[in-house]
Amino acid sequence: MKIVLITGLSGSGKSVALAVMEDAGFYCVDNLPVPLVRNLLDVLQQSGHERIALAIDARTGTSVSELPALIDTLRGNGHDVRVIYLEAKDSTLIKRYSETRRRHPLAREGMTLPECIARERDMVTGLSAMGHHIDTSDLRPGTLRHWIKDFVAAESNDLNVLFESFGYKHGVPLDADFVFDVRCLPNPYYDPALRPLTGLDQPVRDYLHSLPEAGRMLDDISRFLHDWLPAFRRDNRSYLTVAIGCTGGQHRSVFFCEELAHRFRDNENVLTRHRELG
Repeated sequence: MKIVLITGLSGSGKSVALAVMEDAGFYCVDNLPVPLVRNLLDVLQQSGHERIALAIDARTGTSVSELPALIDTLRGNGHDVRVIYLEAKDSTLIKRYSETRRRHPLAREGMTLPECIARERDMVTGLSAMGHHIDTSDLRPGTLRHWIKDFVAAESNDLNVLFESFGYKHGVPLDADFVFDVRCLPNPYYDPALRPLTGLDQPVRDYLHSLPEAGRMLDDISRFLHDWLPAFRRDNRSYLTVAIGCTGGQHRSVFFCEELAHRFRDNENVLTRHRELG
């Protein structure tokens, strides 16, 4: 069976992700205790279900610590198991709970919301390296849905390289494995004709292509990734996120992500994301 496990922090978008999986034809179950997973999968397999999505997190209590061993067992039995780990900054989670007025799953008398978030982060932090890591702090629900669809469509039998652009003024993505800063390059923002455009538009691309220093930086980043991607593949990594940042996440970082994706697409499974473009 193809099994997608959705985990991470409460308030980080797991319900949105599970809804996307359901729309994609997966049989979805939320908040299932880990000890019951194998029995459920046996029943579903006997019923002919081949695509399953499970949301498992700290709501299940201490059994969430058994999830890594369960994933190893399922993969050992030949199942295609993929993990989505969702998280967000503490300030974002607090704002979301304040807006929805929902109670945190770990809330109990005498424990503040920040303390609940810190406790849950401790409980699930070991799961973050097991699969595809997504920081939803600055994402609209529609953007998250699009990214989850990309994840479902991507190949799982090899290393998938994600190039993600972002703006430093909005914070560095928590899901990045590598972060490269291109703010040292001339900024198209200061050209009135280029300001309303993005790194996806040809005039901006032509401008940055004309800068020798931009070409050198592209070559340096490409050479670094070419040298080290084999090591991540040997480590059985399924996803590697390379984040490229500029000031606003509109011009230079977008251009670099697109150029790097073009350079690696012939030999790698490549995805691109532009966080600030929505």
